Amino acid sequence: MIRRPSTTRVGAAGRAVADKLAPPRGPHPWTGWTFSAGWGTQRTLEAVLVQPGVVMEVDVDVARDSAGRWRHPARPHRIRADVDVQEMPVP
Repeated sequence: MIRRPSTTRVGAAGRAVADKLAPPRGPHPWTGWTFSAGWGTQRTLEAVLVQPGVVMEVDVDVARDSAGRWRHPARPHRIRADVDVQEMPVP
């Protein structure tokens, strides 16, 4: 079961991508990754991994911490239907 993001916490781009999410069909490239709740916090966010089948353009601040994590949250901008997932590098 995929939990949809709350519409009060995401914009139109986030709501648009929510309907395109599906459970992973095999090994996920981010298995084992952790996501922090915010810069300087020890709290880890619960993440539900989904099938990497949609390319989403995001806005990010370039600031990173010593571990290479973004210091500020990425904000969804728009779905890139013109870009295939296979064209994207795996981090």
